[in-house]
Amino acid sequence: MREKQFKNLDEQLEIFKYKGLTIEDEEFAKRILLRENYFFLNGYRHLFMKSANNKHYIEGATFEELYSLFLFDRQFRNIIFKNLLIIENNVKSIISYQLSKKYGYKENDYLKTKNFDNNPEKARQIADLLKKMKRQIRVNGRQHSATSHYLSNYGYIPLWVLVKVLSFGIVSEMFSILKLEDRLAIASIYGIPQEELANYLPILANYRNLCAHEDILFENKTQRFINDTKYHELLNIEKMDDQYIYGKNDLFALIIIIRQMLTDVENKNLVIEIEHVLENLQYNLKSIPIEKVLDRMGFPPNWKDIINIEIR
Repeated sequence: MREKQFKNLDEQLEIFKYKGLTIEDEEFAKRILLRENYFFLNGYRHLFMKSANNKHYIEGATFEELYSLFLFDRQFRNIIFKNLLIIENNVKSIISYQLSKKYGYKENDYLKTKNFDNNPEKARQIADLLKKMKRQIRVNGRQHSATSHYLSNYGYIPLWVLVKVLSFGIVSEMFSILKLEDRLAIASIYGIPQEELANYLPILANYRNLCAHEDILFENKTQRFINDTKYHELLNIEKMDDQYIYGKNDLFALIIIIRQMLTDVENKNLVIEIEHVLENLQYNLKSIPIEKVLDRMGFPPNWKDIINIEIR
C-alpha cells in the first residue's frame, strides 16, 4: 500500500494547480491552508471537478471559490447545529416530563423495565439502554453540576436533570422503546405520527453529531429515508420513477423534519439565515451556478416556500 507523504504548503498549492485550480493569490492560499488544513478544504472539490471520473477542475475554478464553499458549509452547519440543539433540548424536556409524570422522578422508579415496551423482541434493547443510562449516572453524575447537586443533596437524579448528560442518540433510542401510549402522547405534542417521530429522531441525532464534529454537511446523505409528506406534495417536488428527487435522505429532508419540530418564528429565522449564507455564496461563485450547490443539498428551487406551508 502506497504511503501518503507530508506535503508542505508550496507542494499543496502545486497539487491544486496541477489539477487545474486557479490560485490568484498564493500567499493568501497558503495562509488558509495552514489555518484550515489541505485535507478539509480538498473535501469540497467535487462540485468543481470536470466529472466523477475526471479529477481535474473545470475551467475557471479558483481557490477562492473552493474556500467560499468551505466557509459556506461552516456557516450553514452552525445554523443547522444551533437549531438541532433547540430540538434536542425540546425532545429531552418533553420525554422527561411525560415519563416523570407517569412513572416517578427517582431513577429507581423511571428506569424500571416494566415502564417500557413489553414486546419480547425489544427486551434486549431495553436492557442494554437501561444499562447505558445507569452508566451515565455513575460516570457523569458527579461531573455535571446539576446532576451532582441532586446526588449530593437528595441522593437521586430526576429524569429532567439526567437528560442533560444523556446523548441525543440515547434519548432517541429511548423513545423507540417506550410504551405505545407514551410514544403517542409525546408525538402528539408535535402533531407528528409516532412512527414518523421514531424515524426522525435518529436522523436528527446523526446530524447533530455530524455538525458537532465539523464534518462536511451540505452534501451529506443519510442511510434513513423519510416518508413522503405534504411538504413534498405542496412544493411540487419533481419525481423520478415515482419517487421524489429531493427531501428524502438529503439536507432538505432534514429541513422538512425541522419544519415540523420548531416554532413558526424559529423556522422563519432558520430560512432567513440559510437564505443569507446562500446569497453570499452565490456572489462568490463564478465557475459554477448556485443551482449546482442547491441540487447537491437536495434543495428544490422553491425551497423557501416551505415556511408558508402550514399543515398542523
